[in-house]
Amino acid sequence: MSRSFKKIVVEPNEAARIAPETAGARRVWVYVYRHVTEPWTLAIATHASPGSGKLSLGGFRIAPEERTSLPGFDPECEALELAVGMEEKVYWSRLTHVGGPLAQHDIGRIVGGKCVLQPTPDSRIGCPRDFAMLDFAIECLNDCSSSAGFHVTTGQDLGHGVMSDGRTQSLQYLNAGYPGSVVADTSLPTAAGNYQVLHGMLRGFEIPVSRATVGLIGVGNIGQRVLDELCHEGARMLTVEPKATKRAEIAARGIRVWSSEGKGDFLHEPMDALVLNAAGGSLDRESVARCVDNARLAVLCGSENLVMPDPSGAELLRKARKVYCPTEFGGMMGYLTAVEAYLAHVAGEPFRIEALLDAALRLETVSYDATKRVRDSDFRISFEDAIRELFG
Repeated sequence: MSRSFKKIVVEPNEAARIAPETAGARRVWVYVYRHVTEPWTLAIATHASPGSGKLSLGGFRIAPEERTSLPGFDPECEALELAVGMEEKVYWSRLTHVGGPLAQHDIGRIVGGKCVLQPTPDSRIGCPRDFAMLDFAIECLNDCSSSAGFHVTTGQDLGHGVMSDGRTQSLQYLNAGYPGSVVADTSLPTAAGNYQVLHGMLRGFEIPVSRATVGLIGVGNIGQRVLDELCHEGARMLTVEPKATKRAEIAARGIRVWSSEGKGDFLHEPMDALVLNAAGGSLDRESVARCVDNARLAVLCGSENLVMPDPSGAELLRKARKVYCPTEFGGMMGYLTAVEAYLAHVAGEPFRIEALLDAALRLETVSYDATKRVRDSDFRISFEDAIRELFG
């Protein structure tokens, strides 16, 4: 049977050249699959060395238009950078002992990875050629797992939804062709992790959620859940959302909302905390500068991938006496949900999402302790350094 793809394997030294900002990370391989007749590319980046038998954890991302339209977008580079972020999530969960029972038992086998699929406009989910594109992806995933000697384990990410037949969910279709693609909705535990991190950090500043003003960038699957929980707790909310229909829904609830173009004005508003859950790049240099100038802002967290194009922004925030929790830390519950669901399937056990919600509760105490440690040091150390001191 003829293959629909051509494959190249990018070795770690070459991968570090493609994305120099990841050169200091552990060795990363990128398996690049290109369709022989269509302009579709699937990039699978992983910290799993060939033949290691590791579980390579990271979502299956169908790159959204707001990413593919960026100048110089490259699915190989995107997958590589996201895989490095995933490895950070694995590191933080291992260090703080956060996770479901199966993941905690098997944590030594888990490494960070990511799958990024570059679609064409007519093959995005819900468009006429979405089934053909996912058939290509399924073929590639099966080839990678069988030939490279590690287990590609993917979960929910950007770009998924109901397919062009009006019935089939894209994650279910992937799972039917490749069991390592997990169907579990990771947005609920990820949002729970977001909320617990925020709650703990605000408590570290002695700010009750009920009296806090919280800014939220991105009101998608995760952001909506965070918004609902914070409203339920009585927080005053300010939001940024790119989709006009979603903005109308938010405004109808009496919540102030800005478009993406209004983000600068939004960041001037007095707020206690900023929660980041958009598609990427929310903390660009200008936005970091506005956060630094926002006298009331104390806490920044969330689960947004590739949130800070220039990592030096974290140091600027620390010097301005803000506590910034890396979004890789705040987003760890997503990968932990995917691995728990996968390991439950392999073991023939029922998957209990309640176990992940229970695990997320620990993030409140961890985040409180780390934030208090930063404040006690008079902001001489970062949130990450505080975590290492407390739990390393």
